[in-house]
Parts: sequence; C-alpha cells; structure tokens
Amino acid sequence: MKTEIIKVDPRFPELDKISYCARVIRRGGLVVFPTETVYGIAADFGNPAAMQRLREVKKRSDGKPFSVLISQKGLISNYTISSKTAIYKLIDVYWPGPLTIVVPSKEEGKTIGIRMPDNPVALRLVEESQCTVAAPSANAEGNAPPSTVQEALRDLDGLVDCAIDGGRTTLGRSSTVVDMTQDQPCILRNGAISQEDISRVIGKKIILFVCTGNSCRSVMAEYLLKDYLRGRDNVEVTSAGTGVFIRSTASAETIGVLKEEGLDVSAHRSQPVTTILLKKADLIFVMTRLHRQQILDRVPEVEKRIYLLKEFAASASDTQTDLDIPDPIGHDRLTYKHCLVVIKEAINKIIELV
Repeated sequence: MKTEIIKVDPRFPELDKISYCARVIRRGGLVVFPTETVYGIAADFGNPAAMQRLREVKKRSDGKPFSVLISQKGLISNYTISSKTAIYKLIDVYWPGPLTIVVPSKEEGKTIGIRMPDNPVALRLVEESQCTVAAPSANAEGNAPPSTVQEALRDLDGLVDCAIDGGRTTLGRSSTVVDMTQDQPCILRNGAISQEDISRVIGKKIILFVCTGNSCRSVMAEYLLKDYLRGRDNVEVTSAGTGVFIRSTASAETIGVLKEEGLDVSAHRSQPVTTILLKKADLIFVMTRLHRQQILDRVPEVEKRIYLLKEFAASASDTQTDLDIPDPIGHDRLTYKHCLVVIKEAINKIIELV
C-alpha cells in the first residue's frame, strides 16, 4: 500500500491536516514531515512498538539512539538534569534552528539528543502530537537525507503511514550535533552551524541584572556596565524584571539621570525574567534579597551564580539589612541620583570580575 501524501501550506500549515497526522503518531504510526534542514520521520518515542518499527524502516542498528524534537526551548528541562550555562547559551541563540544537542538524560547513565526545529509544519506537528517525538532523517541508513517529500518516499513509500508535503527544505543539510555531556563541547556531526560558531557563543560571558519592573535599577546597571565594557565582544550584558508583564520603556527619571551620564536608554524595553535567561547567565546580580529568593524558588540551580548588587558597593560597616537597593520608582529625581551612585560604585567593582 502506498503512503498517503498530505500537502500543506509550508508557512501556515492547516490545523486539521496537522492534527490528523498527529493522531497517526499517537496511534503508533510513522509520519514523514519537513523541517528547515531535511525531511524527517516522526514516531512516538514512548511507544516501544513504534520505535521498533522506526528502527526497521531506517535500517538502524539497536545501539544507535534517536534524537527527539521539542516545540519550546523551556521544554528541554523535561529531558535533562543538566543546568550547564553552555547548553542554555547555545539553545538561546540557535533554537529554533539546525542544532541538535546531546545532553545527560533524566534516565540515569543515559544521554539524549534534542532539537527545536525552525519550521512551522514541524513545530505544529510536535505540538499537536502531545507526546515525545523521535525524528531521524527520512531516509534509509547510509542514503542521503531528503530535501523534498518525493526524495523521502524513494526510500520510504509504503513503509510509513503518511507523508506531509511542505515543499523543499530551506537548508537542505542535516543539523549540527553537539555533545554537551563532557567538560568541553564536541561536534559529533558537522552541519549548518560551525565549530567556530559554537565556541564563540559558549565563550561569551553573560551578565544579568534583575530588579522588579526592569525600568529603573537594573536598567542603570545594565547600561553603565555596557558603557564601561564598550568594544569587548566577549561579554553580553542584559537586564530583566521579576514583575514584568507588559514590555515598557525605562522610567522618565531613569532616562534623565542616565542622560546626564552621557547614556541614551530611550530605546530600552523591559523584559521578564525567564528560566532560559537565568540558566544561560554566568553572573546574576539582583537588587534585593526578595529578588534573590524569587529567582532561587524558580531556578535553584543558579544559587552559586547569584549576588546582591550592593554587596559590591557595601562598606565594612554595612549590615545584611543594608544590602538591598530600594526601588526609586515614584520618588523624586534626587532618589534616582542616589540610587545611581550606589549602582555605579558596585559596577566599578564588578568590572574587575569580567
């Protein structure tokens, strides 16, 4: 019996067609589908019969594992125990995209390859499947990975249940596979992302400042440090807020006091603290003990990388209760200037760390 071919709009895939194919996967079937790299075969990773059938169709040996696809960056934590900053730096830059990372699995002693594809059809299919999707390339082992559904079906017609035709893939070459289970990342398969790209992203130090609204204190800290580090491309400085729900500009007073320092922050837009942002940061500076606790409640793994900013501006006579930098929002310009003085003193010490 020939494989059923389902043609979809590659940019705006029809939900009814994607849902149909997702049901095939949930029932233990195999579905050919496009990604931005090459065409793949989707199967339910948690279904032993489906995985055995996939192995037979691929003609793959029992010892060679299958990678899985996810539809959101944050879902990586469902599959790995690792919280290495290098992993989160890479996925923040290259996901969705042609990067597969091999990480320690939550199953003791095992590893797993994970990718988030940059293709609307693939992302929607993974989302709608509501299961962990294994997705090797849609070719028999040893043959060239296919860039069109027609190329895929040369090997697989009649061996898979259905095939989604989403047109030619944009890259036409497999993803780069990077082993992140050792101290140093190692490329296991060359692809669209080079070793130079990987090393550059991992080697960049990331510094994150956190306050509540990301409109005053963390903005001052971010832009002061950026100014001091101008010309250094091996450090990335950013800021975020624990209470950001709507993106907004810096406060008028913040814009004003920083303008006096020769800094234009009128283009700043606030952003919320996210798990990825926290896990990729090498150093996290918060304004108060409450911010610190809010972050640790959410991502306890970053405990050794998080500091109260005022610790770096504190004198020997300061007590623990003096180490918070109060929020100047709603106060006069003088309060903002005092806040800036304290933050500037701390930044001058932080420069020595980076």
